[in-house]
Amino acid sequence: MCGRFALTATTDQTAAFLGLAELEEFPARYNIAPTQPILAVLSAGPQAPGSNRPDRAAMLVRWGLIPAWVKETRGFPLLFNARSESVAEKASFRTAMRHRRALVPASGFYEWRQAGGRKGQAYWVRPRHGGLVAFAALVETYAEPGGSEMDTCAIVTTHANADIADIHERMPVVIGPQDFSRWLDCRTREPRHVADLMRPAEPGFFEAVPVSDLVNKVANTGPEIQEKSVATQAGATARQKPRKPETDDGQMTLF
Repeated sequence: MCGRFALTATTDQTAAFLGLAELEEFPARYNIAPTQPILAVLSAGPQAPGSNRPDRAAMLVRWGLIPAWVKETRGFPLLFNARSESVAEKASFRTAMRHRRALVPASGFYEWRQAGGRKGQAYWVRPRHGGLVAFAALVETYAEPGGSEMDTCAIVTTHANADIADIHERMPVVIGPQDFSRWLDCRTREPRHVADLMRPAEPGFFEAVPVSDLVNKVANTGPEIQEKSVATQAGATARQKPRKPETDDGQMTLF
């Protein structure tokens, strides 16, 4: 899954990466959480011959997709992720998958190793060679009962690659720059034409850096949450007890 991420690149760096002519200034964000506004990029639609109009458009969306058919949002689950394996068929996502595929820029994301059903060690997962990535995403415009509209978004996930499989079983789908146009083209390319893009990143693309539990709190938004946590690493090692030999009856001892 992907429940937290960061976007710390400059506005110019982000615009250049996404192929945008311009982008409104925004600050570095180190701890982006569901329900918060995030930057999404969609196709701007077909271009007239000789047009200089940009073919991509950026917009702010709420992280947490609400399908257009929902009548009452209270009690409706927070859909901040969409599983790639079922995204083309699931009622909540199939319309957006067909008509409103998007890219969400990020400097990396956070993941937690589960420990007894609870969040354990936190990791900052970033491109090994630096730079930005673009997560595959879906956008849906929800019309509220009062008449106002809200643009909402979910990040598409797939099974984890070797870089983070020992931390978590899922990871965001990363779309490479060479495939931006194909993913965003909802006019001539159906979901089946881009299904091959919804795959794990190549092994070695990401590195996972252990960080402190400061990231657990949404209120912590400074760069310190990405600092490598040596103390946490040492503590985890110290807590590992040596495995005792098997008993005579062939069963492992409990303690």
